[in-house]
Amino acid sequence: MAAFIDRVVLHVSGGTGGHGCVSIKREKFKPLGGPDGATGGNGGDVILRVEQQATTLLDYHHLPHRHAGNGEGGKGDLRPGKHGETLVLPVPEGTIVKDRAGNILADLVGEGSEYIAAKGGMGGLGNAGLSSQRRKAPGFALLGIAGDEREIVLELKTVADVALVGYPSAGKSSLIAALSAARPKIADYPFTTLVPNLGVVQAGDVRYTVADVPGLIPGASQGKGLGLEFLRHVERCAALVHVLDCGALETDRDPISDLDTIQAELDAYEVDSSFAGADGQIIPLNERPRLIALNKVDMPDAKDMAEMMRPELERRGYRVFEVSAMTKEGLRELSFAMSELVVEARAKIEAAPEVIQVPVLRPRTVNRAGFEIRREERNLEPLYRVLGEKPVRWVKQTDFTNDEAVGYLADRLAKLGVETKLFKIGAKPGDAVVIGDDANSVIFDWEPTMAAGAELLGSRRGQDDRLDEIMRPTREEKKADQLARKQARAASRDELEAERKAGIWTESVNYKHHLPKTGE
Repeated sequence: MAAFIDRVVLHVSGGTGGHGCVSIKREKFKPLGGPDGATGGNGGDVILRVEQQATTLLDYHHLPHRHAGNGEGGKGDLRPGKHGETLVLPVPEGTIVKDRAGNILADLVGEGSEYIAAKGGMGGLGNAGLSSQRRKAPGFALLGIAGDEREIVLELKTVADVALVGYPSAGKSSLIAALSAARPKIADYPFTTLVPNLGVVQAGDVRYTVADVPGLIPGASQGKGLGLEFLRHVERCAALVHVLDCGALETDRDPISDLDTIQAELDAYEVDSSFAGADGQIIPLNERPRLIALNKVDMPDAKDMAEMMRPELERRGYRVFEVSAMTKEGLRELSFAMSELVVEARAKIEAAPEVIQVPVLRPRTVNRAGFEIRREERNLEPLYRVLGEKPVRWVKQTDFTNDEAVGYLADRLAKLGVETKLFKIGAKPGDAVVIGDDANSVIFDWEPTMAAGAELLGSRRGQDDRLDEIMRPTREEKKADQLARKQARAASRDELEAERKAGIWTESVNYKHHLPKTGE
């Protein structure tokens, strides 16, 4: 039998977008065909989808790393790249998607429910998409962006109307087998049930599902036994049935003490926000409707034990049923009692008003910056970090081996207002500027001398004359270089003069200074 896995850590990553293409149309009798490089394809998404055939998370336990298809690069002649293949991961109904911090991202209930776990990266524009009236033939294209990388937690919570809870070997599996067509493993030793079992029960006109939860023991809410692993499967159930063993042979146990122990574990278990009523309220396990099933009354002395315990249980407010999975005694009455609780729970859901989220329309601010700049320090020197969706994305799309692409990035940043903001917060030429806050960030020395409008400079394709301007020496550097050359010449003259005096040369290197002047 395949192992049952109901919690896995899954590493998902969307596909990388394809790079844009740099191409110029070349056709006979058309010398100025113009750019025809197409856009790269987008990377594929990773989607979690509820499918009926999926019953466990075992596949993701063995293969926890999943990656969607990458986008294809653009081609010439305006042929765009193909989009990456979307990766659809089937999950069972009732799967909860969380991040590593425990925050709920999605609750997948219902056939076909989907959640995009990782978005694919955007494909880069080709030079045809970057051309304009001023930049008629760009010699560069934008790069594709890597898709999202996330680490998520998948938890499976059984979708059932009623849960059977109780001590190991209390007869829960036998009851669900007698009430429905489910055929769980049944044996005469504790912890026979290692996975939750589901059974469909028909009581009159009402059809509902019953979950057989593996046995609980003292300390289950703190991780002892199998309780903590499977208590999450009780969270979705609208009602609980305490199955109490009236035929237990252990002298230190009785149905009342078993009920108190299990009730204490249910009280200690904290239900997360994945289960909420129609009004959004979370109902603790100990506040849900409960029934008592005194099981195994067919065994010797078990009937007497059930009659002894019934008054105390009824005094506590429980509806008590004496049942036997072997002889099917009391099962009809129990099934109809469970159906009443299910009908009441469903009526509350139908009667509860639907909470409608009214969308709030906020007009976009005309001069919204879309970025922020933080002043930091690095080695006691000022450093300015630029953060924002657009600047970070633009950096990822830039091919820094292409000068024209770098100039295009400078134009975009200047148009966005990054240079103006740097001036306002006191940045000076030569200060370090970082765009982004991760490993893919770019750092450079800020030189606010670059004039916008590279398309007006007449640079060749793939080049930007403004970058050459940045590399020109300053006036101070020119003076220092001139002084260094003067000192080097003086040192050479002194060396040659010393060699002449030593007899190596017969003519002074300064002979021009000793020549008689004309007319003397």
